[in-house]
Amino acid sequence: MKKNEKKTPEVIRTVTEGLKDLYKRKLLPVEEFYRFHDFHSPALEDADFDNKPMVLVVGQYSTGKTTFIKYLLEQDIPGSRIGPEPTTDSFIAVMHGETEGIIPGNALIVDPKKPFRKLNPFGNTFLNRPSNTETLLSCHP
Repeated sequence: MKKNEKKTPEVIRTVTEGLKDLYKRKLLPVEEFYRFHDFHSPALEDADFDNKPMVLVVGQYSTGKTTFIKYLLEQDIPGSRIGPEPTTDSFIAVMHGETEGIIPGNALIVDPKKPFRKLNPFGNTFLNRPSNTETLLSCHP
């Protein structure tokens, strides 16, 4: 590069796009070289960058987690029950969508547009617990 020649800046439209590009160009090759994915966690995918942030709600049973979520949504969660005994002992993701519905966990983890693919190693026992309705995704408009 010559002394007076200016470098053309990269055009990045969003922060998310910039982080995804930076990860793929700079960090992912380092992770692969040191085999980071073999002993720690899988590589990040586009869905890990493109999806909205998530909030994890955990706690003892009968402490109001489902009631809190229902209050925030201002509607019922499909397949949920509220009671004094353990009632919702499965993985539930409540997400915004065009239509309201339930997607079984084993179908949810194969969707490359959703950030749940890394739950696959936990197996079908985790993803499709028969004790409740199933692992589900509730899409609310």
